[in-house]
Amino acid sequence: MVDKDAVRRGYDELAEAYAADRNEDGHGREVLSRFLDGVSESARVLDAGCGQGTPVLRDLDSAATAVGTDISRSQLELAAENVPDVALAQGDMVGLPFRNGSFDAVTAYHSLIHVPREQHQEAVDEFARVLADGGRLLCSEGPDEWSGTNPDWLDTGVEMQWHIAGVEATRDHLRNAGFTVEREWRTDDSLAEGDDANWTFFAARLEE
Repeated sequence: MVDKDAVRRGYDELAEAYAADRNEDGHGREVLSRFLDGVSESARVLDAGCGQGTPVLRDLDSAATAVGTDISRSQLELAAENVPDVALAQGDMVGLPFRNGSFDAVTAYHSLIHVPREQHQEAVDEFARVLADGGRLLCSEGPDEWSGTNPDWLDTGVEMQWHIAGVEATRDHLRNAGFTVEREWRTDDSLAEGDDANWTFFAARLEE
């Protein structure tokens, strides 16, 4: 089981190292560009698990009114520097600090994978709650269920934990929350140099 406090502490402690190692040129960024083609400039978009704000939150800010949230305060401090005009809030994805129907779209890039497996449905339900009717979601997941811990992630001596639900389970979570999956992309989007992980990106719309 993922310990969310360990995830928060990990990202607080290795914020600078993670930012330096983050690959901003993966295929997931191309997917984001396609997703944003259907988002109006007047839309409010939440980046759930925004990290240091690059590249996703920054790209959202250039296309719409963006808001970022993350469990890590240190990551949010970097996001404030990288995307200074964006509103930011610290929060847990299974209890987002926003009112019902606050957003027209939500993105969750490689962030669900740090939520305990038994709470993935709750996180997706939260995405649905903060979206207006007909709102859109773009989220990523690994291919199969997997959990793991690295006590020395990025050679920093800092622990990080993951629990990937997998594609099939995520489809079920989306349907259960009232989403219709409109498109899926399978990519080799990398989180860091040397990472060859495969990801599925889901573009989904909340039923009205």
